[in-house]
Amino acid sequence: MAELIWDATGEHLYETGTRNGIYFPTLTDSTATDYHLGYGKGVAWNGLTGVTETPSGAEENAQYADDIKYLALRGTEDFGGTIECFAYPDAFKQSNGEVSPVAGMTIGQQSRRAFGFAFKSVKGNEVLGNDFGEKIHIVYNATISPSERAYATVNQDPEAITFSYEFTTTPINVGITIEGQTFKKTSLVTIDSTLLSGGTNNAKYKQIWDTLKGTSEKDSQILLPHEVYAILSAT
Repeated sequence: MAELIWDATGEHLYETGTRNGIYFPTLTDSTATDYHLGYGKGVAWNGLTGVTETPSGAEENAQYADDIKYLALRGTEDFGGTIECFAYPDAFKQSNGEVSPVAGMTIGQQSRRAFGFAFKSVKGNEVLGNDFGEKIHIVYNATISPSERAYATVNQDPEAITFSYEFTTTPINVGITIEGQTFKKTSLVTIDSTLLSGGTNNAKYKQIWDTLKGTSEKDSQILLPHEVYAILSAT
């Protein structure tokens, strides 16, 4: 047995930051060799300024019997959020309802294709600050709503246009069974370096990130939930 301790050194944790965004287009050609289980190779997302993760649903539906609250049922949980950026990769146009029939011309209000994306965030503490660790976030089957674009005259206090895209997701199979337990479908997987031996230098963590961002030997590729689990659980 042990006594609880509050505010122990190194346990003042916080999260911040959004960086290293990667966009993964969904399948367009089932015969293409550069697609991985429905997703194409990743593209660097420059100008990403923020991602807000917004779970929803799972609301209580109270059931009554004998004039008392008998039990509480919870609905299905959904996952969505907001992506904010100064710019997006050309490949993202297909997810933003844009088509370029010829170089220099863009047609809007077209079909919006689903996509996956990944990014890193910082996990810090009061000792090491932002160097304590980081998280990798992988989102699957996202679709976005149109973003407002407010063009303003250049003045003494110029500001760049920020795009803000609200997204929703359709969950995918987790594909993992542990001691007979299966998991519900999901649209989000998070990998926390601070929970692994060696932190960001952990070989498994580095393997996950190298797969997502690509290397000189292999193109960027999304990892599905069961693949992340296979890497982290390998002996």
